[in-house]
Amino acid sequence: MSSEPRLPAGVTVLERGWLSSNNVVFTTGTTAVVDTGYATHSGQTVALVQRELQGRSLEVIACTHLHSDHCGGNAALQEAFPSARTLIPPGQSDAVARWDQATLTYEATGQQCRRFRFEGLLKPGLSIELGEWRWDIHAGPGHDPHSIILFEPQSRTVISADALWENGFGVVFPELEGESAFADVGATIDLIEALRPECVIPGHGSPFAGAARIATAIERARSRLASFVAEPRRHASHAIKVLIKFKLLEWQSVEFDHFAHWAEQLPYTREVHSRYFPGLNLHEWLELLTAELAKSGALGREGSIIYNI
Repeated sequence: MSSEPRLPAGVTVLERGWLSSNNVVFTTGTTAVVDTGYATHSGQTVALVQRELQGRSLEVIACTHLHSDHCGGNAALQEAFPSARTLIPPGQSDAVARWDQATLTYEATGQQCRRFRFEGLLKPGLSIELGEWRWDIHAGPGHDPHSIILFEPQSRTVISADALWENGFGVVFPELEGESAFADVGATIDLIEALRPECVIPGHGSPFAGAARIATAIERARSRLASFVAEPRRHASHAIKVLIKFKLLEWQSVEFDHFAHWAEQLPYTREVHSRYFPGLNLHEWLELLTAELAKSGALGREGSIIYNI
C-alpha cells in the first residue's frame, strides 16, 4: 500500500506550520473547515478558505479543541460567512458562552483569541456530516481534556488534532496544572491505533498514511510518552520551551528582558517553575531555557535580542 495520503474526496488540508494549526477544508457536500488557526493569521485563514471554496458558502466551522491555535480564526470566519454554524467540543462550552479566558487558558499561555459564538456541540459517540462523509466523534483527552478526534470509516481517515502527530503529540497541558493526564494521552493513542486508520490528518505537520508509517508514528508517540512519565520534569521544561517558541513565532524578535517580563507573568511559567525547578531563580531559569532553544537551533540570539529562525 502506498504511504502517500489519500484524502477523502473533497477534502483539502492546508498545512499552516506551528503558530496556526492545519485547516481541514471540505469543499463538496456540506462545506466545512475543521480548526481555524491562530488569531494573527485569521485574515490569511479567511482568504485560504475562500480560495478553496471558490465562491461556495461555508456551512460549518468545527474545532477539535479550543486552544488558541485551533480556534483563533473562528471570529474572522464567522464575519466572512455569517450563516456558518460553529461547533465545539462540549467540555468548555460554558466558558465560551461567558468568554472566560482564564478557564480557556488564553491568559495562562499568554496567547490571543477573539471572542466567537457557537451554535452546537461535537459530542463524543455521535457523528457529523462534513463534506460528503459522516465522521464519528471520539473523545481524545490528554493534550487537552476536552479534545475530540474525528474518524471517517469508509476511507479510514482520522483527524487526530494534537493527540498524534507523525513525530509525537502536543504538550500535555493538564500535567502543568498538577492534574494527571499522561494516562489519557496513552489511552487516546490506543484508540487511534484501534481504529486502524489508513490516513492520519494531524493538527500540525503533513498528513501521513500507510500501515507502516502510522505504526511508526504510534510507536514514536508511545516512546515519547514513556520518557515523560519517567521524568515529568523533562515534559515540564519542554512545555515552557514550546510556549516560548510559540510566542516568538508571533513576535519574530524581541528584547530578552521584554520577553522575560512577559514569561514571568504567565501562570503556567510560574506554576511549572515552582513545582519542578524551585532551586533555580526564575529569571535564570528562563535564560537557561532560552540558551537550550538557541543551542538546538529553535531560536537565535544576538546580544540582547532573541529571534525566530
